[in-house]
Amino acid sequence: MSLPAGTAPVKTEFLLPVNNTGNAPDDDAAEGATNHTKTGDPRDARDNRDSRSGPARVKMTKEQKKAQRGANKGRRFGKVRDELDLCWRVANGTTCEYGAEQCRFTHDIPAYLVAKQHDIRIPDVSEISNTPPFAPDLSMLNPHPEYQSINLNTICPIFAETGDCRYGFKCRFLGGHVELDEVKGLSLVKDEDKKARTALSSQEVNFIGADIQRQLRSKKYPFPISGVYLREVQEQNDAEAKPKAITNVNSVVLAEPEQDMDVDTSAPQGPAEALVSSVEAILEKRTGEAPTSSTVETPDVPIRFPEKKRLHWSGKTYLAPLTTVGNLPFRQLCVKYGADITCGEMGLANSFLAGSKEEWSLVRRHPAEKIFGVQVAGNKPSTLVPTAEVLAKELDSNIDFVDVNCGCPIDLVFKSGSGSALLDAPGKLGKILIGMNRALGEIPVTVKLRTGVKDGKNTAHKTMPRAATEWGAGCITLHGRTRQQRYTRLADWDYIKECVEAVRAKEAEEDLPPIPIFGGGDCYSSQGYWSNVEKTGVDGIMLGRGALIKPWLFTEIKERREWDISSRERLDLIRTYRYVPIGLLEHLPARINDRAPAFRGRNELGRFTFAMT
Repeated sequence: MSLPAGTAPVKTEFLLPVNNTGNAPDDDAAEGATNHTKTGDPRDARDNRDSRSGPARVKMTKEQKKAQRGANKGRRFGKVRDELDLCWRVANGTTCEYGAEQCRFTHDIPAYLVAKQHDIRIPDVSEISNTPPFAPDLSMLNPHPEYQSINLNTICPIFAETGDCRYGFKCRFLGGHVELDEVKGLSLVKDEDKKARTALSSQEVNFIGADIQRQLRSKKYPFPISGVYLREVQEQNDAEAKPKAITNVNSVVLAEPEQDMDVDTSAPQGPAEALVSSVEAILEKRTGEAPTSSTVETPDVPIRFPEKKRLHWSGKTYLAPLTTVGNLPFRQLCVKYGADITCGEMGLANSFLAGSKEEWSLVRRHPAEKIFGVQVAGNKPSTLVPTAEVLAKELDSNIDFVDVNCGCPIDLVFKSGSGSALLDAPGKLGKILIGMNRALGEIPVTVKLRTGVKDGKNTAHKTMPRAATEWGAGCITLHGRTRQQRYTRLADWDYIKECVEAVRAKEAEEDLPPIPIFGGGDCYSSQGYWSNVEKTGVDGIMLGRGALIKPWLFTEIKERREWDISSRERLDLIRTYRYVPIGLLEHLPARINDRAPAFRGRNELGRFTFAMT
């Protein structure tokens, strides 16, 4: 059977006839749909236009049109609510300050448990069969004798990890942390030993308090370093904008009159200078010695680029900052399978400075993340430099680097002058990186780029050497596509090699130590990873879509092997994702852009796990 170009090379014995596949749902179409209603033939809508014989078509407002744009608008996300809403304090086993009579939520736990939905029980992989219907035997259910909604065989993942579940009686895995007390009836269970261990080893960090958020919202947060730098930039811009006189052969240049140097040109002594003079006089009177320069307070000397903390990332695996999907649980999963460097989801500088709690939640870090950074996007120094200052002041040693996004291709970011739009503004980008370096102290600044904005007009080979030697970038990551390409066509690894050579030549010319350079684009296998590393001279490859499809890719890279993972192992790792097992392919390596044909798995469970996506 011949397969169209761009299709994964699945072995013939695993292919299914196309006419047996039925009308499979198109995930891409579902995500891109913008209309929730199904009106039958779309031609009816086109024929229902304004006419003299029928009612006029209602014109949508600008807000309605805006609400229909974007991805995932064709999906409906249901929300389950309890019939009785139990008070959160009572659910956690504490006392409600309003009391049962004044609280607007119920305090009757037995009545709540009678009406509560049944517990969820996630079966162990060993209980799942390889043949339909796959589900485990219902005899595994062990309902509570009095409250049928409680399954005593269920396991609460939060309680199993931390020894305490903050949802209490409202938890859908309640059977995993409840016990029957003959005196008090049902009571919540807590594992104090596990709680103590969790507090030391599994406590998330990078939280900011409500007082800091209030200062940011009210624009009362102090930015001393940013203020000084931005004034310097403004003075420099004013000097560059000031017109210069153009002289010619007929011009007469008059010299300024010489000044009498005996005239006192010093400024009059103000209150601050008078106070310093009086303090110096008191010190001299008490000690008998004039104060030395070491006793006079001087401003801090800005840290130089060579004094920055250097990043030794050669040979390390790097998980890309993935907007909306690279959240903390997913990063934990990737760390479990070998990711050395992780970075939070892209945050907007304006939102950080506005004290947005949603934006500040993106910087949270799990202790398992050994090297962790924060990625920010912005369009000018006046927002990115203060953002760097507040990150350094409030998070300090809990972040290892701050990454500047210069590669985001989406229209919303690009049209605001952020993301990949900075590729066409190298002067502005340089001021941003220099200012952020000053504001962050010893915390390094890294930058993520694309090859350019438009196809055929690559600019990274000019920008990267300047970023490494002039602007103080601690690491550079280059995605081998332009902004115009998005994720179409293959990444240009030959151009990545050209850019790496340009940076290394500039570093050698300036006699500077090399910084780590990471490439990116289409990495989906251990073979492809190490082949591109050796071919281009990069220190590593940032993994994005490949890690989303197969998080065990980090294990493959570290062990330099291709893992032919079984359906049962995949179900145990992730439960649901799209993946074609490499054992079904005619040849390796697998390619990330290949579409899966209609195929059957090596057993029915393998086919089922693919169909779940």
